[in-house]
Amino acid sequence: MSAVGRDALDALYASTDDPWNFRTSDYERAKYDATIAALPRTTFRSILEIGCGNGELARRLAPRAERYTGVDAVEVALDAARRAVPEGRFHRVYLPCDLPTGAHDLLVLSEILYFLDEPGLGSLAVQIDRRWPAAELLCVTWLGPSGNALEGGEALRLFGDATARATRCVRMDPAYRIDLFAPLSEKEGRCE
Repeated sequence: MSAVGRDALDALYASTDDPWNFRTSDYERAKYDATIAALPRTTFRSILEIGCGNGELARRLAPRAERYTGVDAVEVALDAARRAVPEGRFHRVYLPCDLPTGAHDLLVLSEILYFLDEPGLGSLAVQIDRRWPAAELLCVTWLGPSGNALEGGEALRLFGDATARATRCVRMDPAYRIDLFAPLSEKEGRCE
C-alpha cells in the first residue's frame, strides 16, 4: 500500500538529513512561504504533519499551533525534525498505518501522496475523514516527475476521489499546487 519501500526511504537519507536541500533551497523556501500563506487560519489547536521529513516546514508550522505533531518513516529525518522543533511531538510511522491520536484541527500533507499507491491513498483518506471530520487538510503536491509509481497530480486526484471532503485549489504554481480540503461539514467546489 506504500509504493516506496522502507529501505528506499532510508536510502534517501543515507548520506544526509537534507536530501532535497530543504534548508538552503530558495525554491523550497518560497514554497514553504506559499504553504504558510495558504493556511486557512493563522492559529490552530493542533497540527498533524504527515511526512514531516527533516522538519523544515514544521519549523514554520509549529509556531501557528498550541501543539505540533509530525510523523515520518525515516528515523534520520525525525532526528533532524526533533532538532528543528524541540517542542514538537514526533512519531516514526510507515504509511498506511494508524496515525497518532489527537484533536488535530489541521492536517498537512506536503509532497507525500505520491509515495503511496492507490489502496494506501484510499486508506489514508478514509482514516482522516473518520478520525478528524472537523479538521481542515492542506495538501502540497509536486507536479514534476516523482520517480515513483504515481506522479503528484495523479496521487492527488486519487486521494481526492477517496475522501468525502470538498476541495479547492489555493495556489497553482508550475512546479507544485496547494489544495485545501474542507471539514466534512462544509460544502465547496471540487478542484479539477
